[in-house]
Amino acid sequence: MQWQEICSHYPQQWLLVEAIKAHSEADRRILEQLAVVGTFPDSTTAMKSYLQLHKEAPERELYVFHTSREKLDVTERRWLGVRGIG
Repeated sequence: MQWQEICSHYPQQWLLVEAIKAHSEADRRILEQLAVVGTFPDSTTAMKSYLQLHKEAPERELYVFHTSREKLDVTERRWLGVRGIG
């Protein structure tokens, strides 16, 4: 689904979504197709679910958003340095 469709189906809710189709453009992540993984009453619960799923499957492109956002503006961050495993 696209973001506008999701907002109409899930008004005023916190969502955990997965990017099904996305690409990078000028340090921005363009999320073309999304799947709703879960709905939550607050951001804290949504983030806990995100952290658990990210730990289990770090290759999945997951985000937490509130549907009050008219459009998604995701800035990419470049990580420098050594990252630990585990």
